[in-house]
Amino acid sequence: KTDFINFISDQEWKSIEPVSSWFGPSSFLMSSMSALFQLSMWIRHCHGYLTENVGIPVWGSYAVFVLATLFSGLILGLVSEVLETDWL
Repeated sequence: KTDFINFISDQEWKSIEPVSSWFGPSSFLMSSMSALFQLSMWIRHCHGYLTENVGIPVWGSYAVFVLATLFSGLILGLVSEVLETDWL
């Protein structure tokens, strides 16, 4: 605690080089990382809901997520192909 207070009161923070804009909290990279962590927490919440409230076994919950991943990849692949053929 005292080190932090001394860091502020002695203005030692002025000698530290600022963080690059790529790694700033409001940058695209960090916003994407935040969205990825939020997605992982949402998936964890859904897994808990499926296993505890709905009563699906753990392997069944994993199967639901595997199928969702496969179908979302299929849809994204089809959309990218349609966009590619329209643009070219």
